[in-house]
Amino acid sequence: MRRTPFIALSVILDAVLVNAGIVLAFFTRFGGELPAFNFDAYIATAPLITVIYLASGYIYGLYEPERTENPWAVVRAVLAAVTLGAALTAALLFFAGTRFVSFSRLAIVISWFYHNALITGWRVAFLRFGGIHWPEQRVLIVGVNKLALELAEELGKRTRWGYKVVGLLAGSAEEVHGADATAGGLPVLGTPDDAARIVSEYGVHRVIVVSPIALRELIERLVLAEEARVRVDVVPELYEVFIGTVDAMIADIPLMEITRDTVPPWYSAFKRWVDIAFSAVLLTVLSPVLLVAAIAVLAAMGWPIVFVQERVGKDMEPFNLYKFRTMIRGAEAQTGPVLASSDDARITPLGRFLRTYRIDELPQLVNILRGDMSFVGPRPERPFFVQRFERDIPGYRERFKVKPGVTGLAQVSGGYATTPERKLKYDLIYMYHQNLPMDLQIVIETLRVVLTGRGAR
Repeated sequence: MRRTPFIALSVILDAVLVNAGIVLAFFTRFGGELPAFNFDAYIATAPLITVIYLASGYIYGLYEPERTENPWAVVRAVLAAVTLGAALTAALLFFAGTRFVSFSRLAIVISWFYHNALITGWRVAFLRFGGIHWPEQRVLIVGVNKLALELAEELGKRTRWGYKVVGLLAGSAEEVHGADATAGGLPVLGTPDDAARIVSEYGVHRVIVVSPIALRELIERLVLAEEARVRVDVVPELYEVFIGTVDAMIADIPLMEITRDTVPPWYSAFKRWVDIAFSAVLLTVLSPVLLVAAIAVLAAMGWPIVFVQERVGKDMEPFNLYKFRTMIRGAEAQTGPVLASSDDARITPLGRFLRTYRIDELPQLVNILRGDMSFVGPRPERPFFVQRFERDIPGYRERFKVKPGVTGLAQVSGGYATTPERKLKYDLIYMYHQNLPMDLQIVIETLRVVLTGRGAR
């Protein structure tokens, strides 16, 4: 069985056995009967109790097969998880009120024994008669020093988990001695400059960099190279441990993953619902402001009122962005596409007012409602500039993994006039660390910018 189906099976079986253990405990406690007065309290709390035990199992690694690869590891993890689950269940019933007083506390104690026997039993039997079929993980290690060779040796002990070290990369050309160079019995395939090619040629799934301080440029190239979409880990130095978190351990060697999904799927779905709800509300509440702004633009600058411009969105998909017009008609007729500046003569007096207080951005609520944009995210750019920045700025394509936003970390931190390179850094910081507190902070900072007019152009 493969890893993912095993995890799904584990969750389902554990959920069933948790409840089976409690039912057996009630039978034991009440002499083979299930008195309704007592058992109804369990029925009412069964879903929550199931979640408690599954969460306890998750905490102690029951759904990470790498942590329970032998019977003793299973026994220890199940013992800890079941004990925590029983304690939390008892606490739940204590605070749940008088309605659940009839839930036998002795049944919780008895269920502890059943749960340990049932959950440990099926897992040990699975290890003995089944086992997990691990997909192959082809690993490239960057480094030829003692730590790199130790890491390669430890991965070699884990071939049952699918690990296969395809070779090493030397830190420099001077460390590669001939076409048949080896280190620790493994081939030295080249230098960091060859990394992207070797990843593609050898079908590498994971790159582990042992000397991150000396190889920052390599890491950036690997993370951002389109032809080398692999997981990249580094063995952290002390300062990296201070600023990051350890994501995995191989023996006693810590690893930090620097390539990961930009945001969990649940948070993307949550943001979409928030976007729909708040854009609909704001379109309604701000409709008088929209109407006044539209009339003002029509009176001061004439038609068109709304400026429609193609921008590049998530996954490089183009969409039409809506803004109130703030420039003279035909602003780029003579110059072609150019970025606005702080003293741009093409911006009209009314347009400058609309930009100062971000009123020109309000029609983008329609873009949010349609799903082209989110409230918070990297600002969308025009195709002309995207092509230029993609050519000139390494990793620029990375920012298109998420929806663009009306406001973003770059806008509230760096201001409008900051360079595209610095904006990209802010965008990547947001993409890989976004969460609800960060989004709220950006929205609050944006409101402050709107009310003060800071950073407009």
